Amino acid sequence: MLIGVPAETRRNETRVAATPASVGQLCALGHEVLVQSGAGEAASFPDEAYVAAGARMGSAADAWGADVVLHVNAPTADEVGCLRPGAVLVSLLAPALSPDLVQVLAARGVTALAMDAVPRISRAQSLDVLSSMANIAGYRAVIEAAHAFGRFFTGQVTAAGKVPPAKVFVAGAGVAGLAAIGAASSLGAIVRATDVRPEVAEQVRSLGGEYVGVPADEEEQAAGGGTGYASVTSESFNARAAVMYAEQARDVDVVITTALVPGRPAPRLLTEEMVASMRPGSVVVDMAAAQGGNVAGSVPDEVVVTPNGVTIIGYTDLPARLPAQASQLFATNLVNLLKLLTPGKDGQLVLDTDDVVQRAMTVTRDGEVLWPRRRWPSRPRREPPLPAGSAAPPVARQAPPGRRVALVGLAAALLFLLAAFSPGQLIGNLTVFALAVVVGFYVIGHVHHALHTPLMSVTNAISGIIVVGALLQLGHVSTVVTVLAFLAVLLASINVFGGFAVTRRMLGMFRRA
Repeated sequence: MLIGVPAETRRNETRVAATPASVGQLCALGHEVLVQSGAGEAASFPDEAYVAAGARMGSAADAWGADVVLHVNAPTADEVGCLRPGAVLVSLLAPALSPDLVQVLAARGVTALAMDAVPRISRAQSLDVLSSMANIAGYRAVIEAAHAFGRFFTGQVTAAGKVPPAKVFVAGAGVAGLAAIGAASSLGAIVRATDVRPEVAEQVRSLGGEYVGVPADEEEQAAGGGTGYASVTSESFNARAAVMYAEQARDVDVVITTALVPGRPAPRLLTEEMVASMRPGSVVVDMAAAQGGNVAGSVPDEVVVTPNGVTIIGYTDLPARLPAQASQLFATNLVNLLKLLTPGKDGQLVLDTDDVVQRAMTVTRDGEVLWPRRRWPSRPRREPPLPAGSAAPPVARQAPPGRRVALVGLAAALLFLLAAFSPGQLIGNLTVFALAVVVGFYVIGHVHHALHTPLMSVTNAISGIIVVGALLQLGHVSTVVTVLAFLAVLLASINVFGGFAVTRRMLGMFRRA
């Protein structure tokens, strides 16, 4: 299929949906790629680099008229008109905030996939554009704040006197917030952070920040219900949080806000009174300015200086201020999506409606609006047609309840007979094994998911008991027993040392360099 990559027309947008490196990967999937001339210039990707990677250059009409169109931002009305019926559009769409655009795409007969609707599950992490861009935005927010602050972030002791470190407060410890915490901490600032999810406190500390919780927030657990996003909080929680925000605003030099709730305007965190209480020269970066703003007085894409000398930065193009890196990550996310949609690597797109990731991303298809995804009824999987003259395969049927009960009863009877004629040592071992399974299930079930991998790797080391038994069998009269004992020692040793190696590597990820 022909993949078109038009240039971005949004103001101050410097990113591009494909890089020369990603073009090569798309061609390896069997697709043809056409890039609008000059589309990558703002990101330092010349046309010659695209041609060398295997792409063709063309006009905007050529790119928008392709079978599949890759774009960063949502298309304008004129750009939608350039899409041919039946085309596939992949871009950021914000369907919850742009219902009119969704209707226009459906009327055009376009299959629209929203990159900002990727579900927060492990299998979809490689497609998560929001996380990729938020990581860049959080880093860039600190750079913009440091530029506007006009003083050191780190503390210094010089012959001319002592310079105290800057105090930075980050509201929201999602991907953008954690990136901001890491960047500000690496510059030497004293970093504090808060979030409606108390469980992120360890992540904040691992990046060198101090977690500031809302009083009694442990009682509410205002998390996103397992979606990976923050959710709307209660009035009592907001009242307690306002007190904490007021205290931090008076004490810190830089505030970076990242709070967003999917499908809703950004929550207001800093009021005019809080901003007025900040010291002259302080800086506020409102990363939610495009969705209404977390800070009173912030204006999208503008820098506002309050009467008391506080600078409020409302840039909505923070990822675009690092165009080469942002384009590279965005394009990689798109390539991963195309790999999912091109399972045969034959240049043919296959949209699997039974796949939870593809289903969540699909906004319109065949003239229908499929957003939100709960309105999409599950469709039966279509089986391939049988060759002519072949018999239909037997259909697996579930056993009736009576037969299942009989099978369970038969299995229980066999187990009792086995126990009756088995030595007492075997019965004791089976009892210990059954109790260990029950205890292990309840113990591991209450361990935080972030610790599952190190817990599993350490428990693997418990198999070291096998080493002891195998060592006792080495040198046995039987050659077969000796060989089996040697193999047991080798495999159990790999399990032991590998378990601790994995644990050490994981824990090293949370240590500061």
